[in-house]
Amino acid sequence: MTAPGIEGLLATELTSLGIAVGETVSGGVIFTGGLAHVQRANLWSRLANRVVVRVAEFHASTFHELERRAKRIDWSRYVAPGHPVRFRVTCRKSKLYHSDAVAARLLKATGGIAAAPVAEDDEDGSAQLFVVRIVHDECTISADSSGELLHRRGYRKAVAKAPLRETLAAAMIAGSDWDPSIPLVDPMCGAGTIAIEAAMIARNIAPGSQRTFAFEKWPAHNVGKWSEMLAQARAGVLDAGPAPIVASDRDAGAIAATIANAERAGVSADIEVSERAVSDANYPQPPGWIVTNPPYGMRVGESGPLRNLYAQLGRIVRDQAPGYRMAMLSADPELESQLKLDLEEAFRTTNGGIPVRLILA
Repeated sequence: MTAPGIEGLLATELTSLGIAVGETVSGGVIFTGGLAHVQRANLWSRLANRVVVRVAEFHASTFHELERRAKRIDWSRYVAPGHPVRFRVTCRKSKLYHSDAVAARLLKATGGIAAAPVAEDDEDGSAQLFVVRIVHDECTISADSSGELLHRRGYRKAVAKAPLRETLAAAMIAGSDWDPSIPLVDPMCGAGTIAIEAAMIARNIAPGSQRTFAFEKWPAHNVGKWSEMLAQARAGVLDAGPAPIVASDRDAGAIAATIANAERAGVSADIEVSERAVSDANYPQPPGWIVTNPPYGMRVGESGPLRNLYAQLGRIVRDQAPGYRMAMLSADPELESQLKLDLEEAFRTTNGGIPVRLILA
Protein backbone atom coordinates (compact mmCIF):
# COMPACT_ATOMS: atom_id res chain seq x y z
CA MET A 1 0.00 0.00 0.00
CA THR A 2 1.34 3.43 -0.91
CA ALA A 3 1.75 5.75 2.08
CA PRO A 4 -0.39 8.87 2.07
CA GLY A 5 0.89 12.38 1.51
CA ILE A 6 0.56 15.27 3.92
CA GLU A 7 -2.98 16.06 2.74
CA GLY A 8 -4.56 13.86 5.41
CA LEU A 9 -2.63 15.61 8.17
CA LEU A 10 -3.68 18.96 6.71
CA ALA A 11 -7.34 17.93 6.65
CA THR A 12 -7.13 16.89 10.31
CA GLU A 13 -5.46 20.18 11.23
CA LEU A 14 -8.07 22.31 9.46
CA THR A 15 -10.88 20.33 11.09
CA SER A 16 -9.32 21.03 14.50
CA LEU A 17 -9.49 24.74 13.63
CA GLY A 18 -13.26 24.51 13.16
CA ILE A 19 -13.04 24.60 9.36
CA ALA A 20 -15.41 22.44 7.30
CA VAL A 21 -13.11 20.27 5.20
CA GLY A 22 -14.41 18.83 1.95
CA GLU A 23 -12.52 16.88 -0.67
CA THR A 24 -8.86 16.01 -0.26
CA VAL A 25 -7.04 16.46 -3.57
CA SER A 26 -3.48 15.88 -4.70
CA GLY A 27 -1.36 18.50 -2.99
CA GLY A 28 -4.13 20.08 -0.95
CA VAL A 29 -7.48 20.15 0.79
CA ILE A 30 -10.72 21.91 -0.23
CA PHE A 31 -12.71 23.64 2.49
CA THR A 32 -15.75 25.89 2.61
CA GLY A 33 -16.26 29.01 4.67
CA GLY A 34 -16.10 32.79 4.74
CA LEU A 35 -13.24 35.26 4.98
CA ALA A 36 -12.89 34.54 8.70
CA HIS A 37 -12.11 30.89 7.90
CA VAL A 38 -9.55 31.99 5.32
CA GLN A 39 -7.92 34.23 7.92
CA ARG A 40 -7.92 31.45 10.52
CA ALA A 41 -6.33 28.98 8.13
CA ASN A 42 -3.56 31.45 7.26
CA LEU A 43 -2.94 32.36 10.88
CA TRP A 44 -3.03 28.88 12.39
CA SER A 45 -2.14 26.28 9.75
CA ARG A 46 1.32 24.88 10.38
CA LEU A 47 1.20 22.54 7.36
CA ALA A 48 -0.33 24.51 4.45
CA ASN A 49 1.91 26.28 1.96
CA ARG A 50 -0.78 28.59 0.59
CA VAL A 51 -4.50 29.30 1.03
CA VAL A 52 -6.35 30.22 -2.17
CA VAL A 53 -9.97 31.31 -2.61
CA ARG A 54 -11.95 29.92 -5.54
CA VAL A 55 -13.14 32.97 -7.50
CA ALA A 56 -14.73 31.43 -10.59
CA GLU A 57 -15.12 28.26 -12.64
CA PHE A 58 -16.34 28.31 -16.25
CA HIS A 59 -15.90 26.82 -19.70
CA ALA A 60 -13.63 28.74 -22.10
CA SER A 61 -12.43 27.41 -25.44
CA THR A 62 -11.88 30.82 -27.10
CA PHE A 63 -10.34 34.09 -25.92
CA HIS A 64 -13.65 35.85 -26.48
CA GLU A 65 -15.40 33.39 -24.19
CA LEU A 66 -12.61 33.66 -21.59
CA GLU A 67 -12.77 37.45 -21.51
CA ARG A 68 -16.57 37.62 -21.53
CA ARG A 69 -16.91 35.27 -18.56
CA ALA A 70 -13.97 36.75 -16.67
CA LYS A 71 -15.61 40.20 -16.85
CA ARG A 72 -18.42 38.83 -14.64
CA ILE A 73 -15.97 38.29 -11.78
CA ASP A 74 -16.09 40.88 -9.02
CA TRP A 75 -12.36 41.59 -9.12
CA SER A 76 -12.82 44.52 -6.73
CA ARG A 77 -13.23 42.06 -3.85
CA TYR A 78 -9.60 41.02 -4.20
CA VAL A 79 -7.79 43.92 -5.90
CA ALA A 80 -7.77 47.55 -4.78
CA PRO A 81 -7.69 50.13 -7.61
CA GLY A 82 -4.20 50.46 -9.02
CA HIS A 83 -2.82 47.47 -7.11
CA PRO A 84 -0.49 45.22 -9.17
CA VAL A 85 -1.58 41.69 -10.01
CA ARG A 86 0.16 38.50 -11.03
CA PHE A 87 -1.48 35.68 -12.98
CA ARG A 88 0.04 32.22 -12.71
CA VAL A 89 -1.53 30.36 -15.62
CA THR A 90 -1.40 26.66 -16.41
CA CYS A 91 -3.01 25.32 -19.61
CA ARG A 92 -3.36 21.60 -20.29
CA LYS A 93 -5.24 19.76 -22.99
CA SER A 94 -7.17 22.90 -23.92
CA LYS A 95 -7.72 25.03 -26.99
CA LEU A 96 -6.35 27.98 -25.05
CA TYR A 97 -2.75 26.94 -24.55
CA HIS A 98 -0.77 30.20 -24.50
CA SER A 99 -0.46 31.15 -20.83
CA ASP A 100 0.81 34.70 -21.45
CA ALA A 101 -2.09 35.44 -23.78
CA VAL A 102 -4.55 34.11 -21.20
CA ALA A 103 -3.01 36.36 -18.54
CA ALA A 104 -3.26 39.38 -20.83
CA ARG A 105 -6.98 38.75 -21.48
CA LEU A 106 -7.66 38.29 -17.78
CA LEU A 107 -5.92 41.56 -16.98
CA LYS A 108 -8.11 43.26 -19.57
CA ALA A 109 -11.18 41.63 -17.98
CA THR A 110 -10.47 43.36 -14.66
CA GLY A 111 -11.79 46.50 -16.32
CA GLY A 112 -8.79 48.63 -15.49
CA ILE A 113 -8.99 48.04 -11.73
CA ALA A 114 -5.63 46.32 -11.55
CA ALA A 115 -2.29 47.84 -12.45
CA ALA A 116 -0.04 46.18 -15.01
CA PRO A 117 1.11 42.71 -13.92
CA VAL A 118 4.46 42.27 -12.23
CA ALA A 119 7.10 39.70 -13.13
CA GLU A 120 6.10 36.07 -12.62
CA ASP A 121 9.05 35.51 -10.26
CA ASP A 122 7.84 38.22 -7.86
CA GLU A 123 7.25 36.18 -4.70
CA ASP A 124 7.38 38.84 -1.98
CA GLY A 125 3.61 39.25 -1.81
CA SER A 126 3.56 42.80 -3.19
CA ALA A 127 1.24 41.85 -6.06
CA GLN A 128 -2.09 40.03 -5.79
CA LEU A 129 -1.63 36.54 -7.23
CA PHE A 130 -4.37 34.77 -9.13
CA VAL A 131 -3.82 31.08 -9.83
CA VAL A 132 -5.44 30.14 -13.15
CA ARG A 133 -5.82 26.57 -14.42
CA ILE A 134 -7.37 25.65 -17.76
CA VAL A 135 -7.80 21.90 -18.16
CA HIS A 136 -9.93 20.41 -20.95
CA ASP A 137 -11.24 23.95 -21.64
CA GLU A 138 -12.51 24.31 -18.05
CA CYS A 139 -11.10 27.43 -16.41
CA THR A 140 -10.62 27.78 -12.65
CA ILE A 141 -9.50 31.09 -11.17
CA SER A 142 -8.39 31.38 -7.53
CA ALA A 143 -7.16 34.36 -5.53
CA ASP A 144 -4.14 33.79 -3.30
CA SER A 145 -4.93 34.95 0.23
CA SER A 146 -1.50 34.22 1.71
CA GLY A 147 1.04 36.34 -0.16
CA GLU A 148 4.43 34.90 0.69
CA LEU A 149 4.31 31.13 1.13
CA LEU A 150 3.16 30.15 4.60
CA HIS A 151 6.40 28.39 5.52
CA ARG A 152 7.91 31.88 5.78
CA ARG A 153 6.93 32.39 9.41
CA GLY A 154 9.24 35.36 9.83
CA TYR A 155 11.67 33.91 12.36
CA ARG A 156 14.18 32.15 10.15
CA LYS A 157 16.81 34.58 8.88
CA ALA A 158 19.76 32.31 9.59
CA VAL A 159 19.89 28.93 7.84
CA ALA A 160 22.24 25.97 7.92
CA LYS A 161 23.08 23.55 5.11
CA ALA A 162 20.09 22.02 3.28
CA PRO A 163 17.45 23.98 5.26
CA LEU A 164 14.16 22.29 6.10
CA ARG A 165 10.96 24.18 5.33
CA GLU A 166 9.00 25.16 8.43
CA THR A 167 5.82 23.55 7.09
CA LEU A 168 7.61 20.25 6.48
CA ALA A 169 9.15 20.33 9.95
CA ALA A 170 5.66 20.83 11.39
CA ALA A 171 4.35 17.96 9.25
CA MET A 172 7.09 15.70 10.59
CA ILE A 173 6.01 16.53 14.13
CA ALA A 174 2.34 16.00 13.29
CA GLY A 175 3.13 12.75 11.48
CA SER A 176 5.09 11.46 14.48
CA ASP A 177 2.03 11.98 16.70
CA TRP A 178 4.28 13.69 19.26
CA ASP A 179 2.60 14.74 22.48
CA PRO A 180 3.93 18.09 23.80
CA SER A 181 3.86 16.65 27.33
CA ILE A 182 6.86 14.42 26.53
CA PRO A 183 10.43 15.45 25.57
CA LEU A 184 11.47 15.98 21.95
CA VAL A 185 15.09 15.81 20.79
CA ASP A 186 16.65 16.76 17.45
CA PRO A 187 20.33 15.67 17.57
CA MET A 188 21.06 17.05 14.05
CA CYS A 189 19.13 20.28 14.37
CA GLY A 190 20.66 22.37 11.57
CA ALA A 191 18.99 25.79 11.81
CA GLY A 192 16.71 24.50 14.58
CA THR A 193 13.50 24.40 12.56
CA ILE A 194 12.09 21.17 14.05
CA ALA A 195 12.77 22.24 17.63
CA ILE A 196 11.37 25.73 17.04
CA GLU A 197 8.19 24.41 15.42
CA ALA A 198 7.78 21.97 18.33
CA ALA A 199 8.21 24.78 20.85
CA MET A 200 5.62 26.90 19.02
CA ILE A 201 3.18 23.97 19.11
CA ALA A 202 3.85 23.35 22.81
CA ARG A 203 3.22 27.01 23.67
CA ASN A 204 0.22 27.39 21.31
CA ILE A 205 1.94 30.11 19.26
CA ALA A 206 0.11 30.74 15.97
CA PRO A 207 2.63 30.24 13.14
CA GLY A 208 1.31 33.25 11.21
CA SER A 209 1.31 35.70 14.12
CA GLN A 210 4.57 37.40 13.07
CA ARG A 211 3.82 38.07 9.39
CA THR A 212 1.40 39.73 7.00
CA PHE A 213 -0.92 38.21 4.39
CA ALA A 214 -2.27 39.11 0.97
CA PHE A 215 -5.88 39.24 2.24
CA GLU A 216 -4.96 42.23 4.42
CA LYS A 217 -4.86 44.31 1.22
CA TRP A 218 -8.23 43.11 -0.06
CA PRO A 219 -10.93 45.82 -0.15
CA ALA A 220 -13.27 43.40 1.66
CA HIS A 221 -10.80 42.95 4.54
CA ASN A 222 -12.19 43.89 7.96
CA VAL A 223 -9.25 45.30 9.93
CA GLY A 224 -11.13 45.28 13.23
CA LYS A 225 -12.14 41.62 13.12
CA TRP A 226 -8.66 40.58 12.00
CA SER A 227 -7.11 42.52 14.88
CA GLU A 228 -9.46 40.72 17.28
CA MET A 229 -8.43 37.34 15.86
CA LEU A 230 -4.75 38.21 16.24
CA ALA A 231 -5.25 39.49 19.77
CA GLN A 232 -7.12 36.33 20.75
CA ALA A 233 -4.32 34.16 19.32
CA ARG A 234 -1.64 36.09 21.19
CA ALA A 235 -3.63 35.96 24.44
CA GLY A 236 -3.73 32.15 24.18
CA VAL A 237 0.06 31.70 24.16
CA LEU A 238 1.28 29.63 27.11
CA ASP A 239 4.11 30.92 29.28
CA ALA A 240 6.14 27.73 28.77
CA GLY A 241 5.92 24.30 27.22
CA PRO A 242 5.23 21.28 29.46
CA ALA A 243 8.30 19.18 28.53
CA PRO A 244 11.95 19.66 27.49
CA ILE A 245 12.79 20.32 23.83
CA VAL A 246 16.43 19.66 22.99
CA ALA A 247 18.35 20.73 19.87
CA SER A 248 21.98 19.89 19.22
CA ASP A 249 24.38 19.72 16.30
CA ARG A 250 28.09 19.18 15.88
CA ASP A 251 28.37 22.28 13.64
CA ALA A 252 28.95 25.56 15.47
CA GLY A 253 27.37 27.57 12.65
CA ALA A 254 24.18 25.50 12.90
CA ILE A 255 24.00 26.12 16.64
CA ALA A 256 24.42 29.87 16.13
CA ALA A 257 21.61 29.81 13.54
CA THR A 258 19.36 27.82 15.89
CA ILE A 259 19.88 30.26 18.76
CA ALA A 260 19.21 33.30 16.54
CA ASN A 261 16.10 31.76 14.94
CA ALA A 262 14.68 30.61 18.28
CA GLU A 263 15.11 34.10 19.71
CA ARG A 264 13.24 35.66 16.77
CA ALA A 265 10.47 33.07 17.19
CA GLY A 266 10.15 33.94 20.87
CA VAL A 267 10.98 30.41 22.06
CA SER A 268 14.66 30.65 23.01
CA ALA A 269 13.83 29.89 26.66
CA ASP A 270 11.93 26.76 25.60
CA ILE A 271 14.77 24.97 23.79
CA GLU A 272 17.99 23.54 25.24
CA VAL A 273 20.58 24.21 22.52
CA SER A 274 24.13 22.81 22.56
CA GLU A 275 27.01 21.96 20.23
CA ARG A 276 27.32 18.18 20.43
CA ALA A 277 27.96 15.14 18.29
CA VAL A 278 24.97 12.86 17.66
CA SER A 279 26.40 10.24 20.01
CA ASP A 280 26.70 12.82 22.79
CA ALA A 281 23.19 14.30 22.53
CA ASN A 282 21.13 14.80 25.68
CA TYR A 283 18.05 12.62 26.03
CA PRO A 284 15.82 13.65 28.98
CA GLN A 285 13.94 11.10 31.04
CA PRO A 286 11.82 8.89 28.72
CA PRO A 287 9.38 8.44 27.17
CA GLY A 288 10.34 10.80 24.38
CA TRP A 289 10.65 11.40 20.65
CA ILE A 290 13.69 11.88 18.43
CA VAL A 291 12.51 13.91 15.44
CA THR A 292 15.26 14.72 12.97
CA ASN A 293 16.22 15.34 9.34
CA PRO A 294 19.59 13.65 8.70
CA PRO A 295 21.60 14.21 5.53
CA TYR A 296 20.47 12.05 2.60
CA GLY A 297 23.74 11.74 0.68
CA MET A 298 22.27 13.81 -2.18
CA ARG A 299 22.84 17.37 -1.02
CA VAL A 300 25.04 17.20 2.06
CA GLY A 301 27.69 14.50 2.32
CA GLU A 302 27.88 11.22 0.47
CA SER A 303 25.88 8.04 1.02
CA GLY A 304 28.97 5.94 1.82
CA PRO A 305 30.09 7.78 4.97
CA LEU A 306 26.45 8.23 5.96
CA ARG A 307 25.99 4.51 6.51
CA ASN A 308 27.88 4.85 9.79
CA LEU A 309 25.71 7.79 10.81
CA TYR A 310 22.48 5.86 10.19
CA ALA A 311 23.84 2.80 11.98
CA GLN A 312 24.74 5.07 14.88
CA LEU A 313 21.20 6.50 14.95
CA GLY A 314 19.83 2.99 15.18
CA ARG A 315 22.13 2.15 18.09
CA ILE A 316 21.13 5.36 19.88
CA VAL A 317 17.44 4.45 19.69
CA ARG A 318 18.16 0.92 20.91
CA ASP A 319 20.82 1.60 23.55
CA GLN A 320 21.28 5.28 24.51
CA ALA A 321 17.64 6.39 24.42
CA PRO A 322 15.51 3.47 25.60
CA GLY A 323 11.90 4.53 25.80
CA TYR A 324 12.31 6.93 22.88
CA ARG A 325 10.73 6.64 19.45
CA MET A 326 12.18 8.22 16.32
CA ALA A 327 10.69 10.06 13.35
CA MET A 328 13.01 11.02 10.51
CA LEU A 329 12.94 12.04 6.88
CA SER A 330 14.59 9.56 4.57
CA ALA A 331 15.39 9.53 0.87
CA ASP A 332 17.39 6.31 0.65
CA PRO A 333 16.09 2.82 1.57
CA GLU A 334 19.66 1.53 1.62
CA LEU A 335 20.59 4.03 4.34
CA GLU A 336 17.39 3.20 6.21
CA SER A 337 18.48 -0.45 6.37
CA GLN A 338 21.51 0.61 8.40
CA LEU A 339 19.19 1.64 11.25
CA LYS A 340 18.27 -2.00 11.90
CA LEU A 341 14.93 -0.91 13.37
CA ASP A 342 11.35 -1.85 12.65
CA LEU A 343 10.15 1.03 10.45
CA GLU A 344 6.72 2.39 9.63
CA GLU A 345 6.08 4.84 6.79
CA ALA A 346 3.93 7.84 7.78
CA PHE A 347 3.84 9.88 4.56
CA ARG A 348 5.68 10.72 1.36
CA THR A 349 6.52 14.17 0.01
CA THR A 350 9.48 16.09 -1.42
CA ASN A 351 12.12 18.22 0.26
CA GLY A 352 14.06 20.57 -1.99
CA GLY A 353 12.89 18.55 -4.99
CA ILE A 354 14.10 15.26 -3.48
CA PRO A 355 11.45 12.54 -2.90
CA VAL A 356 11.44 11.72 0.81
CA ARG A 357 9.29 9.84 3.27
CA LEU A 358 8.74 10.19 7.00
CA ILE A 359 9.63 6.95 8.72
CA LEU A 360 8.81 6.07 12.32
CA ALA A 361 10.74 3.67 14.51
